[in-house]
Amino acid sequence: MVRRRIAEEPSSQLALWARRLAVFSIPVMLLAILIVRSDRLEAVPALSTIAASLFLAVAAVILSVAALVVIWIDGVDGLGQALTAILIGVLMLAYPAYLTVKAYRLPAINDITTDPIDPPRFEVIAKLRQRDANPVTYAGLRTAELQREAYRDIEPLQLSNPPQEAFDAAYAVITRRKWRIVDARPPQARRDGLIEAVARSPIMGFRDDVVVRIRSGQDGVRIDARSASRYGHHDFGDNASRIRNLLEDIDDFAGSDAAKKLTAKAAKNQQTPATKNAHTPVRR
Repeated sequence: MVRRRIAEEPSSQLALWARRLAVFSIPVMLLAILIVRSDRLEAVPALSTIAASLFLAVAAVILSVAALVVIWIDGVDGLGQALTAILIGVLMLAYPAYLTVKAYRLPAINDITTDPIDPPRFEVIAKLRQRDANPVTYAGLRTAELQREAYRDIEPLQLSNPPQEAFDAAYAVITRRKWRIVDARPPQARRDGLIEAVARSPIMGFRDDVVVRIRSGQDGVRIDARSASRYGHHDFGDNASRIRNLLEDIDDFAGSDAAKKLTAKAAKNQQTPATKNAHTPVRR
């Protein structure tokens, strides 16, 4: 008799639907990631899918909280389902909540450069961007002021290496990062070296555009970099972090034994790996 009563104990429909919504939000989020990484669709469809996934996660948490109230008052079954929905919902919403905190603390800019006065220009990448993407033209003085207040350490990299050697170091670092290089032009007597590449955000795989400029000077070379988000008004500090790490790696590589070996090999072959790719932009 006791077993029959336990088996017939009613279950909370709110808890059941809360768990269903929470579980369904997972493949919706995975679908958004697949849309971005497939390279067939741009960010707009993915952002809509992400929004749908987060809406399902929020709805699941709200329903599960309501289910807990019903379970407490009426004594019905469904505690495990409600707690499962809350756990999944919280995990789904944790990273967006983290980004929200970063958005509150950091300025709403999406284009970072080491030279706001004369920023490196996107040329090949400008042709790759969709019409609904952010403009490739640098935003100007206001963005430069916001950048200076938030990221005072973003400055050009000064090297005593020869221009070609600095170019090879930058090319090698970008290659190691597995960014898609779309244009590479070695420095010449009256022309700056330039590397344009497409980087991916680590989780969602959104495309951000990077350009590195190698300019000769009296005391060596100056390397400027620019990183810009294709979509969105806020980059959550990703572009500044990308430039900071990129220039640090170039600085380390330029003074390493690997750079010396690369230079020696280039001199022996009369052509560097980077030079082989010059003037041959890779298009989608």
